[in-house]
Amino acid sequence: MVFKRLLGSLGVGGPTVDTVLDPGAALPGGSLSGQVHLKGGSADFDIEHITLELVARVEAEHEDGESEGVVVFDRFTVGGGFRLGEGELRSVPFSVMLPWETPASELYGQPLGIVLGVRTELSVAGAKDKGDLDTLTVRPLAGQEAVLEALGQLGFGFKSADLEYGRIGGTGQQLPFYQEIELAPAPQYAHAVNEIELTFLAHPGGMEVVLEADKRGGLFSSGQDAVTRFTVSHDEVARLDWNVVVDGWIRQLVEHRASYGSHASYSHSAPYAAGHGHGDHHHGHDSHHRSGPGMGTVVAAGAAGLAVGVVGGMVAAEVVDEVGDFFEGDEEEEDEE
Repeated sequence: MVFKRLLGSLGVGGPTVDTVLDPGAALPGGSLSGQVHLKGGSADFDIEHITLELVARVEAEHEDGESEGVVVFDRFTVGGGFRLGEGELRSVPFSVMLPWETPASELYGQPLGIVLGVRTELSVAGAKDKGDLDTLTVRPLAGQEAVLEALGQLGFGFKSADLEYGRIGGTGQQLPFYQEIELAPAPQYAHAVNEIELTFLAHPGGMEVVLEADKRGGLFSSGQDAVTRFTVSHDEVARLDWNVVVDGWIRQLVEHRASYGSHASYSHSAPYAAGHGHGDHHHGHDSHHRSGPGMGTVVAAGAAGLAVGVVGGMVAAEVVDEVGDFFEGDEEEEDEE
């Protein structure tokens, strides 16, 4: 969906901008390409620069509850330094690299409820305007998809996904937010945990996998969260038995719940080629924490792994509409300021 806006800062007769992304989902750490189409106004204008902003809808937890807002997580200048003639049509091609931690917004072609966008800023003779907004679609890396596939085959079910503002302590996180995927436990673990929360933090060499178990409380103890981290290199993805690796991760997370309950620290080397893991207690705002409700998508485990099912067939349409509604509302607030 493309949202065109007249450059209000220039008044009637100013140039218009329409950014069109190349078709297909992008990859974290991969290229994002397309064209910025400009149409000249009623006079000649000097285009100082054309900037693309990557934006995301992010949830933030605070003392009064939760709130949502838009976070710009990268900017790229893709053109500028030319005069756009009266009524002139000009296209500016671009190709930029997405951050490695860019969250996945779809799985197997189905939306996860993550709202991402590309906003175009045009600077004309000292006046700036965010003149166009387009939906950004990102699919998981091969390693991320392998982990999700294994979880599905092990019996875990997808509950929701969202973006949380803040940082996960002890990781190499770069962006000011992280993606949190909530999973219903497989039957063999349902007695031990209410849900598993999963976060991927990718980087050029591989990725960190952060798993959090929301532990069920016993007769004499209240439930607590336990966090474990693992590292995987991109080179290992194709040669690992992911069902065995991921099941080992979950077992380590669940089996050490007694240690978490007694506030004992925990660190170890994972017995798999997937690298090492670390366990931590749940602490403050810098630690991994549970999020609120998601978009309502449901992923059922089956032979194909985490096959996405959309509740009532409504989620896909709602997500597409929400991109425009949410970001346009945010832009109106910015304009009022």
